[in-house]
Amino acid sequence: MTTSSTTTAWLILAILFCSTSSRWITMTHGFSVGGTFLSASEKAALEATAAAVATRGKGITACDEGPATIGSRFEKVGVVANSEETRRQYRQMLFEAPGCEKYLSAAILDPETLYQRSDTSGLLFPQVLTDRGIVPGIKPHLKIYTLPGTNGDTVMQGLDSLAVRCQEYYKAGARFAKWRSPLVIDMAKGCPTDLAIRANMHDLARYALICQSEGLMPIVEPDISLSGTHTLEQAVDVNIRVQSELFKAMIDHGVYMAGSTLKPNIVNPGRDCPISYTVEEIAAANVFVFEQSFPVAMKGANYLSGGQTLEQAAARLSAINKANTKGPWNLSFSWSQALQLPLLDLCRGKGELQLEAMSKLYVEELQMASAAAQGEYEWAEGQGAHVGAAESQAVMA
Repeated sequence: MTTSSTTTAWLILAILFCSTSSRWITMTHGFSVGGTFLSASEKAALEATAAAVATRGKGITACDEGPATIGSRFEKVGVVANSEETRRQYRQMLFEAPGCEKYLSAAILDPETLYQRSDTSGLLFPQVLTDRGIVPGIKPHLKIYTLPGTNGDTVMQGLDSLAVRCQEYYKAGARFAKWRSPLVIDMAKGCPTDLAIRANMHDLARYALICQSEGLMPIVEPDISLSGTHTLEQAVDVNIRVQSELFKAMIDHGVYMAGSTLKPNIVNPGRDCPISYTVEEIAAANVFVFEQSFPVAMKGANYLSGGQTLEQAAARLSAINKANTKGPWNLSFSWSQALQLPLLDLCRGKGELQLEAMSKLYVEELQMASAAAQGEYEWAEGQGAHVGAAESQAVMA
């Protein structure tokens, strides 16, 4: 055997064996890509769900608020009854608004909603959504816990019972899950700490692994709050630290990356940052963060709104899509407050849900979101920009 043929043989053997674990590599498209515990059909199902969620021009309606959260929103606009029936009627409007399926690829549900029925058809909501081509998903995380010794950093609880609950959610019709890991930038306190970033991102990786083992496509949500005084440049640094830790942890855990989805915050300066930034500068920052570590194996990212208005979020999402000339990902929306707060404003002073008017406005909002997801929403001058705190105060004066 010649030297070149010997080298070739060793290269082939190196591909076939995993030298670090001394076991056969699961081969998908000829390479090991994680998810070695999954069959080919299981991988295909997860990837198909991820692809459906990443349909161009469509996004996610996030209506996974628990009873207390949605009750607080009802109370602020004077909706008297925060009953299970009122919540059911409200969610039914979000799922059955005429034409909403043109703009929605998926819906995130609270566990309560997963088992409720439409009074139009008598069908459970997951089936209602599926029949309209909208993938139903679930929020499985539980309560926030403060990490001692981190100046207030937190982690999300619920991993210990996750597998059993995922089995139940899959049987009920859910086909994906979404886990949120909230973080706050506080430069003075040194937050988020390295410990908090590691703990949260490894929790997200474990959650993703468990979801995939039970047939649910995981959406991972590292949610960095808008609050704070940090600059856009500091936000970029933190977001790169967080996302690179997340993707490394997912790969280390053996998560099948092509069968998962990202739900990130839009990279923004802190709400009280004194420096002003244009929407184009914010868009460039977001694209830069993705270009550093976002795996091309993942089909897309659905941005959360995170306290932004609908107009702010739409302008920034559209600008990001215009600026993304390299990445192959579908960049879309997974919005809750940005879509829902204007709907609830229609109920202010009325005492009850204004379902017909809400349904009409909701579809108009989704049209705007869809245009932004394709880089086709044309924002007004200054829309989507961050006005520095000092400049904002000067204008008010």
